[in-house]
Amino acid sequence: MKRPIRALAAIGLFIAGTATVITVAATPAQADVRICEQYGTTTIQGRYVVQNNRWGSNAEQCINVTDTGFSIVSQQGSAATNGAPLSYPSVYFGCHYTNCSPGTNLPLQVSQISAIPTSINYTYGSGTYNASFDIWLDPTPRRDGVNQMEIMIWFNRQGSIQPIGSSVGTGTVAGRTWDVWRGSNGSNNVISYVAPSPINSWSFNVLDFVNDIRSRGAITNSWYLTSIQGGFEPWNGGVGNGVTSFSTTVNQGTPPTTPPTSPPTTTRPPVTTPPVTTPPPGGGGACRVAYTANSWNNGFTGNVTVTNTSSSTVNGWTLGFSFPSGQQITNSWNATVTQSGSSVTARNVGYNGTIAPGASQSFGFQGTHGGTNGAPTGWTLNGTACSS
Repeated sequence: MKRPIRALAAIGLFIAGTATVITVAATPAQADVRICEQYGTTTIQGRYVVQNNRWGSNAEQCINVTDTGFSIVSQQGSAATNGAPLSYPSVYFGCHYTNCSPGTNLPLQVSQISAIPTSINYTYGSGTYNASFDIWLDPTPRRDGVNQMEIMIWFNRQGSIQPIGSSVGTGTVAGRTWDVWRGSNGSNNVISYVAPSPINSWSFNVLDFVNDIRSRGAITNSWYLTSIQGGFEPWNGGVGNGVTSFSTTVNQGTPPTTPPTSPPTTTRPPVTTPPVTTPPPGGGGACRVAYTANSWNNGFTGNVTVTNTSSSTVNGWTLGFSFPSGQQITNSWNATVTQSGSSVTARNVGYNGTIAPGASQSFGFQGTHGGTNGAPTGWTLNGTACSS
């Protein structure tokens, strides 16, 4: 699901799009179908939509669609590698600019999804391209227009291209290690997971990636999954690239009740703090706070770990602190966070209100800053000062 470019500020901006859909066939393909129409589509297996989606150029691109996937058979033109790609030929499940795959249950709220078992097989040809698996989400159940959140999984990349934004470290998702990038293309936010070496075939749970960006503060469980897509973004060449098989199912049900306790590991060094040697005064017990942040442009995520260093169990906690640089929290996880001016209050939620002696609880939040993202100060636990 690719969209028109508004501005190109980063190398290899991968943007989504078109608001026009031309339907070539409304019934499942029984024999190979060749699509050269700029936004031509067809359906396969009575379940998925295959789209040519030549959104970045008017030059000809043709794909050959089989009953299990597609391949690029003709590709004209080229695009500079410091700009956007030519197209996003792909197969998808869900809704793309009002064209929904047959019988799809998307859009569906993340809180109502228990698993998304998915399998895809790629074949690789020549040229400058990425093999991109896209996952789209929005705060509303959109079937048209630009979604606010795009997850890109780069199974392969060839040439001097890179994801939108900047690298924010590495992370392990679905049993694999990825280089994680984060940014915005001007229309939507993007988190990209880049494989260190090409992946030809993989079966995995898409919900693992949805949960990972949720733990990074990019979405909440109230957001909606709108589509799942597998394809290619070519800058030049690309003939021979294809998806030979694609399958996905969005299982409805209650997801696991234990949410992630902290955003995924990154390569950024954590903040280290010395242990408390003298308990602070007051009736709330001794405590220690560790804070780490990942910043980009005018946004950031923060992770807070509060440790009970006293000999008494804390039953129900309220952590207070202040931002020194005008930061503003926009959403949070594992705590109910409110803000008044520079003062912030975080209260436990139902499942993490107890902190035994020597134990810790963690929560996180996403926010904005005006160019300076200083660490919070004045930590207090139930009214008692904490070390930091």
